[in-house]
Amino acid sequence: MAQTAATYFAERAAQGANIVYLAASPLTRAQETALPTAQALNLEIATEDRIIEAENHFEGLKVTKAELRRPRHWQHFVNPLRPSWGEPYKAQALRVMAAVHDARLHAMELAGADFEERGAEAILVSHQLPIWATRLNAEGRRLWHDPRKRECTLTSVTSLVFDADGSLLRVEYHEPAAALLPGASTTPGA
Repeated sequence: MAQTAATYFAERAAQGANIVYLAASPLTRAQETALPTAQALNLEIATEDRIIEAENHFEGLKVTKAELRRPRHWQHFVNPLRPSWGEPYKAQALRVMAAVHDARLHAMELAGADFEERGAEAILVSHQLPIWATRLNAEGRRLWHDPRKRECTLTSVTSLVFDADGSLLRVEYHEPAAALLPGASTTPGA
C-alpha cells in the first residue's frame, strides 16, 4: 500500500506537481509508509512530532464490543464528544493544522523562485484520527463522529489546498491504494 501511494505521488510529480517536502510522524508505521515516497521523489523524511497518533486509553488494543464491556474501560466513556478516553479532537486538529501550516511555509521556502510558477507541495504522513479531526475542523464540521464512517483509509491522501496567502481553498481526498483495502491489515491503530 505504501508503494502504491509512492507511485501516486511520483505520477503527480511527473505531471508537474512540485512536491518539495516530506515529513512523517515519529511512529514506526508512519516512517515506514513514508519511505517509498521519499525514495520515489528523492526527498528526505523529516520527523514531525505534531502529527503523531492521538493519545488514547485504548492505544494498542483491538477495540471490540467484548473489550469495551470490561469495567476497567468504563471511566473513559464519560464524554464521547470530547473524547474522554484520550486527546480531545480539537487539540488534535489544532496541533496537526499548526504542523500543516509550518510544512506549507517550508515548502514555499524550498520551492524558492519556482513557487510563483509551479507552487509547492508538502506531504505529511500521519494517522487516521488526527487526519480526520483536522479535516473535519478544516471543513467546519463537528468533530465528534462515528469512527466507522471516517473517510480516511490506509494510505489514503487527504489534501488541504491553500492559496499563496495561507487561506484554505479546499479539501481533496484520494485513495490510491483502494484496490488493496480488502486485504489490508487489521492491526490496531493502522
